[in-house]
Amino acid sequence: MSFTNLEPLLLYRDALMLVLNKPSGVAVHPGSGGAESIEDGFESIRFGLPQKPNLAHRLDRDTSGCLILGRHRQGLARLGRLFASGGISKTYLALCEGTPADAAGLIDKPLRKQSTRKDKWWMETHPDGQESKTRYELLSTAGGLSLLRCFPLTGRTHQIRVHLASIGCPLWGDRAYNPAGGEGFLLHAESVSIPIYEKKPVVVVNAPLPGVFQEKLMAAGLDAAFYTNDSP
Repeated sequence: MSFTNLEPLLLYRDALMLVLNKPSGVAVHPGSGGAESIEDGFESIRFGLPQKPNLAHRLDRDTSGCLILGRHRQGLARLGRLFASGGISKTYLALCEGTPADAAGLIDKPLRKQSTRKDKWWMETHPDGQESKTRYELLSTAGGLSLLRCFPLTGRTHQIRVHLASIGCPLWGDRAYNPAGGEGFLLHAESVSIPIYEKKPVVVVNAPLPGVFQEKLMAAGLDAAFYTNDSP
């Protein structure tokens, strides 16, 4: 699809922020290769404001789902404070290889960035890294694959991918952290809860599960009946 018009991806809009349903396989901002990015279409969702919205956070290229934008300086500042304080709750669906030893748990492993050269880097668990915590629950397992719901309690780069790999459940198709390699993983930001207004209810936004994700679940024999577009 073209990313010059992002209105079809809009999940939520108010005076301070927008939430988009980011497709998998597209970067949120331009890279050195000149490929299309979500930012290319920000002009199409100004909705009358003098400036384009800006990213309040990032999602990896292969991650789909809820992407939060600030509509102007005030909105971005308020969202930035919420992200920094851990006030924004997020849930993800992850298709993994293997099955975790426990049906639910907390992965509490610091993460740090490692590199061998300027253009080659990755994240790793390390005692000297930044505090990183991910809670998870097992939803379904079949044929050597598992569907997990993940709740990142911190917001480190590649956090869910590295944490799940560290317990023997790397994302299916994750070329960076799965020894089996692959052509792209399935990780979906299904929900965000944003307490952006002090005297109003928390804003909760849900992103429908992409068709390619649903198809893979069905092919693997995993039960996705739990999931509806209104899931938390």
